[in-house]
Amino acid sequence: MSDATLPRILCVDDEPLLLDGLKRQLRRQYEVVVATSGAQGLELLVRAGPFPVVVSDMRMPEMNGAVFLVKAREQAPDTVRMLLTGQTDIQSAIAAVNDGHIFRFLTKPCSPEELGRALDAAIRQYRLVHAERELLEQTLRGSIQMLTDVLAASNPLAFGRAIRLKRRAVELAVALQVKDRWPLEVAAMLSQVGCIALPVQTVEKWYAGKALTAEEQKSVNRLPLVAARFLARIPRMEPVRDILTGLDLRFAEAGSNVPLASRILRVVLDLDVLESQKIPTSTAVDMLKQRDGIYDPSIVEIVDRAVGTPLKADLREVMLFEVREGMIFAEDVLTDSGMLLIARGQEVTPSLLDRLQNVILNMHVKEPLKVCVPRPADAHVHDRAGLRPTR
Repeated sequence: MSDATLPRILCVDDEPLLLDGLKRQLRRQYEVVVATSGAQGLELLVRAGPFPVVVSDMRMPEMNGAVFLVKAREQAPDTVRMLLTGQTDIQSAIAAVNDGHIFRFLTKPCSPEELGRALDAAIRQYRLVHAERELLEQTLRGSIQMLTDVLAASNPLAFGRAIRLKRRAVELAVALQVKDRWPLEVAAMLSQVGCIALPVQTVEKWYAGKALTAEEQKSVNRLPLVAARFLARIPRMEPVRDILTGLDLRFAEAGSNVPLASRILRVVLDLDVLESQKIPTSTAVDMLKQRDGIYDPSIVEIVDRAVGTPLKADLREVMLFEVREGMIFAEDVLTDSGMLLIARGQEVTPSLLDRLQNVILNMHVKEPLKVCVPRPADAHVHDRAGLRPTR
């Protein structure tokens, strides 16, 4: 097995001689990275990770092994954690197992054979967890794709809004340095699934920013809860359901009890509603600021600062046959009779190009179309597949 394919382990101990011995002992089976303190170990987890396994000595100055492994779990939750301890530290080690969710602790002196068996078991545990996660992610992606495909086919208005919500929510999450963004992305995409159950006229009025009746507004307000019910029987979707149900909580009353992702999605959802009424973004942000108590002010402030930031895309007018994969529709695509085909905000994908090809053959579309072309991809967008002109 080459060094490039050896499992990587991080060993943390304040005794350099012991670390040198571990490197010599394990170098044939593992790629060993060492740290002489808990602080250095945490730095390596971030800078040089991922590591399938981290092994720490218990007794170290400034930060002992138990504290280090608790912090390691926060920074690298997937890394399997092991603790080396002396006989006098047994009680502390037992407490560390609970606090740091430690996979195994070994008492010193530990034979090479015992350490090797423990590391092999830890590597197997790491691979098992990753295999299960990959299977789960494939299942989730398939389930979510099915729901969004249904939404795209049945209600392009709602689907377009979901796409815009996801794009803006991800931008905010990046600005806020949110590491695990998939629940927010899924929640944004599925927040509009409940529109399937709404009358088309209600969705059109809501999308256009027209006044709703009290009953219509009640139905719109229930959309996140409807989406949460859709997810009730899909395993491991609890984080997404928490985000959707958290949309009903006012920040002034619940504060940090409102999930950060819910706070982000609440802002982008209400901002999109205002923008759909043709209200300029800067004005819409000011209107959000005036709604006391609903939003997290720090998130609204980030949106406000971004309003004046130049777009990383060029706005162009193109004919239908000039549409290319990677472009984003800046305005709704309508037929000559005013029927909505594609809502603004949707990115052109191969499947969307196929749909547009059928449009060319069967319908007349209002042209030119306004699209955004991301600047870093300009050179590539024109080389990508497009529509076959037929007229």
